[in-house]
Amino acid sequence: MQMSERGWLTMESLFNLLEFRRLVLNFNPPANAQDLPRNQKEHRNLPFMRELRYLFALLVGSKRKYVDPSRAVEILKDAFKSNDSQQQDVSEFTHKLLDWLEDAFQIKAEEERDGEKPKNPMVELFYGRFLAVGVLEGKKFENTEMFGQYPLQVNGFKDLHECLEAAMIEGEIESLHSENSAKSGQEHWFTELPPVLTFELSRFEFNQALGRPEKIHNKLEFPPILYLDRYMHKNREITRIKRDEIKRLKEYLTVLQQRLERYLSYGSGPKRFPLVDVLQYALEFASSKPVCTSPVDDLGASAPASGTVPAQTSPSTIEQQGPSSSDVPSTSPVQRSVIHKPFTQSRIPPDLPMHPAPRHITEEELSVLEGCLHRWRTEVENDTRDLQESISRIHRTIELMYSDKTMVQVPYRLHAVLVHEGQANAGHYWAYIYDHHQNRWMKYNDISVTKSTWEELERDSFGGYRNASAYCLMYINDKEQYLIQEEFNKETGQMLVGMDTLPSDLRDYVKEDNKRFEKELEEWDAELAQKAQQEKLLSQIPRAPAPSPAPVQAGEPEYLEQPSRTDISKHLKEDSVQAINKALAEQEDRGPEAIMDTAIKLEYTRLLKLAQEDPPPECDYRLRHAIVYFIQNQAPKKIIERTLLEQFGDHNLSFDERCRNIMKVAQAKLEMIKPDEVNMEEYERWHQDYRHFRETTMFLMVGLEFFQKKSYMEALLYLIYAYQNNKELLSKGPYRGHDEELISHYRRECLLKLNEHAAALFESGDDQEVNNGLIIMNELIVPCLPLLLVDEMEEKDIVAVEDMRNRWCSYLGQEMEPNLQEKLTDFLPKLLDCSTEIKGFNDPPKLPSYSTHELCERYARIMLSLSRTPADGR
Repeated sequence: MQMSERGWLTMESLFNLLEFRRLVLNFNPPANAQDLPRNQKEHRNLPFMRELRYLFALLVGSKRKYVDPSRAVEILKDAFKSNDSQQQDVSEFTHKLLDWLEDAFQIKAEEERDGEKPKNPMVELFYGRFLAVGVLEGKKFENTEMFGQYPLQVNGFKDLHECLEAAMIEGEIESLHSENSAKSGQEHWFTELPPVLTFELSRFEFNQALGRPEKIHNKLEFPPILYLDRYMHKNREITRIKRDEIKRLKEYLTVLQQRLERYLSYGSGPKRFPLVDVLQYALEFASSKPVCTSPVDDLGASAPASGTVPAQTSPSTIEQQGPSSSDVPSTSPVQRSVIHKPFTQSRIPPDLPMHPAPRHITEEELSVLEGCLHRWRTEVENDTRDLQESISRIHRTIELMYSDKTMVQVPYRLHAVLVHEGQANAGHYWAYIYDHHQNRWMKYNDISVTKSTWEELERDSFGGYRNASAYCLMYINDKEQYLIQEEFNKETGQMLVGMDTLPSDLRDYVKEDNKRFEKELEEWDAELAQKAQQEKLLSQIPRAPAPSPAPVQAGEPEYLEQPSRTDISKHLKEDSVQAINKALAEQEDRGPEAIMDTAIKLEYTRLLKLAQEDPPPECDYRLRHAIVYFIQNQAPKKIIERTLLEQFGDHNLSFDERCRNIMKVAQAKLEMIKPDEVNMEEYERWHQDYRHFRETTMFLMVGLEFFQKKSYMEALLYLIYAYQNNKELLSKGPYRGHDEELISHYRRECLLKLNEHAAALFESGDDQEVNNGLIIMNELIVPCLPLLLVDEMEEKDIVAVEDMRNRWCSYLGQEMEPNLQEKLTDFLPKLLDCSTEIKGFNDPPKLPSYSTHELCERYARIMLSLSRTPADGR
């Protein structure tokens, strides 16, 4: 699957290059290709070119929403069957594609230009040359090499130019300009750049310790316009001068940064501080006035009023005076004997200042010291500012080193970015491709093509933000407009679009495919009509009344496809108001922000307590609030914090001035959250999971209500979706869903009871009853059997399937009417099909719109009723 994704994205990127598209579409197989292929290349490459032409033709003129590239990709995939290196897969796919294209066009070119060295348009389009100049063991060498994809290392570099600089220089380059040097090194200089320049970004490396490949997630920036003048051989002298200047500036920059660091981290101990702050602290200390107080005063101020020593009398004074006549023990409750306490009645230290301050300093000393500290602080501030400005100027000089007119003559525009999300051995792929005519970026993600922006491309492709980053960049020569120009009809002067751009053979091929597509649509419509007729028959079968839905609030629809976060948040108003009221009771005189912070803490404490309890099944606190669900499933702290802010920023709190002010504070804080603080995609995934959990709960609850009313057909569909959704939730964690065995039991019971009902209808012999019984089997029972057989560990499900099959097999050999025998013979192979291929189901049934209170109440009621009549298998 990943190979197909990469193959499709590579082809999509190339398809959007109009010159490449024209070359592929107008490729004619060699005349001798009608015979058997002469060699392996013809046997392999010509079928691939045929499939690629068909694929591109469909992309141009198909009426389908998307086109399947698997036939072309499968041919390429054969070359990778023995390849188990992830990095090699990523880097080699485009390389292999270009190799095969080059070979195919070479076969055609050799046929057309007998005796002359043929030109290969694929080589002209994608391949360039560079000159390697260097010294090896004191001997100079120089050779020219051809390249297609240009590999670049990512690790250790911040942008594309740094990667290129490292790739163009290897070893000790100083030795290249000196005679009789034993050092080795080399430089690469582009002598000829291809119109389409592809960079392979090496984002995978093998971890020797772990014995597996790992992905490099470091951030690497790349520009929309890349100037390559500095890497051209014709500019080598000026580039060398600039490189030497940049090296000198960077060395000076290092010295300045070290000097600045001494100002910003001053001191010799483990903790260091900015020197300007140290001087300020010294100035504040010198200027402080000592304000003294006695510890005894503090103790006396807090002593009780009766039965103790008066505050103004010290314990030592009492000891010196000795006992008086009034100290003699008596029965009076207010007179107590003195108890010796060696720790509390030890010697009191002298009076201490309330804060650090000089004990002895004259006005003259203070005046001199303040003057020195003020002057030194100003000097340090000036020195720090000068260093920072010098560093900024050097950075700016380095950035503008190649911006002069002579070095911006070879512009390349970014055409496509191929992105991988995940780890080295797994992940998802998509691409950003520039629409040169609409001047906008498009995102190609599976069968979805959407408008995008440079900001979104940066976030997904640069890396360092999450596990997504670019692994391939495709630039095109910005001066070669033929690469992206539309084709014109020379006779009419009109632009060729759509089918008009196709050769006649491909035009016929697309027309035939469009006819097949129209036929598929007709068959699909007929199938839908038949399905509707079968559902109509099902609806005529008598069944028990459905459970009445819960009353809905005024203004809300009676049914919803699924509960949205907005629907859920409407029911949080009461919790928010209670938290606000408690916060007001504690801090009535505080502002809205302080009250909101307290309310959020109170609400979180309440929800944390609920999350830590172990309630009975009927009291599932996860249904009361998403944050209980988040806490139990260890959601990131930032997700929980933002969810609480959204609760208090909800518009449902705008019913009075007090809550409206708190709502505005919460909304303001939400707006201040930066994109790098909360991963919004992760945030949405957590809330989507919670909505999925609530939806699963409603499927389970409604299914169980129908089951108790013996409406097994209605119950089955709800329980099927409850089980499937719940299984998906539990795959992410044990607290994501409900008891799997409970849902499995009632799903199994529904099928067994429906099977018995259908068999009874068949045994009646009445044509209408027999047809109804077989409709139940074909539409409900048979599609569900693979769901019960998919997990071999579920022994009870496997036994149930065998029981249902045996029930119908028992009719074999019995005497029955010929028409019944014919229907049984037609039906049994479907029932006995041993494959576990899961058939498609109808759309999920619609769910009643329950408020949080109603959902919890109905769920508790149905779970309590189950506990009174325990089911087998629970």
